[in-house]
Amino acid sequence: MGSIGSIGIPGLILILIIALIVFGPKKLPEIGSAFGKTLTEFKKSTRDIMSDDEDDKQEEKKEDKKAENKDEESRDKNAGA
Repeated sequence: MGSIGSIGIPGLILILIIALIVFGPKKLPEIGSAFGKTLTEFKKSTRDIMSDDEDDKQEEKKEDKKAENKDEESRDKNAGA
């Protein structure tokens, strides 16, 4: 616990200090906000893509069932004739 990936807490602190020096204290909150919005949009897009895939799979299952039912009806008609 205490580490994010392989960076760890000391690495994160070092990165934040370098970012503070490079961008300055006024720009850092704006950059953080933009990064947060970008990450939120990425997550939303990922969820939308995943839900689209699930919808497509459900539609394929419905179409397969309809095709199976038609095949069974054809067999029943042919068997009765």
